[in-house]
Amino acid sequence: MDIPQLNYRHVVNGEKLVIAIAQDYQTGEVLMVAYMNQDAFNKTIETGKAHYWSTSRNQLWLKGESSGHTQEVREIFTDCDQDAVLLKVKQNGAACHEGYYSCFFREISDEDGFKLKIVKEKVFEPENVYGDK
Repeated sequence: MDIPQLNYRHVVNGEKLVIAIAQDYQTGEVLMVAYMNQDAFNKTIETGKAHYWSTSRNQLWLKGESSGHTQEVREIFTDCDQDAVLLKVKQNGAACHEGYYSCFFREISDEDGFKLKIVKEKVFEPENVYGDK
């Protein structure tokens, strides 16, 4: 399989990465932002399931490997510099490890002096999926 070469120019902990944005393929809602190294990108292409590079754990991870909330990739786009990818996905369950469908569940509102306001409903309780941390 001839997989396109991306520009892995973002370096975190010595790992060369591209920015990866996951978007609901039907609604256009942005679900999450993460990183991919070349191995994660290749696995995503090969399996049709979103794989990312965890900068906190320094390891490859399949989205949903512990929660079961996987992302089925429908389309992949790259930006003009080829240092970021946009994955249009079918999200199974929630994208956010805090229990929300999207990681973008807080609004920065100028009500009462620019505070964070939760504007979405939880899909699941994290302790029921991941256990107590």
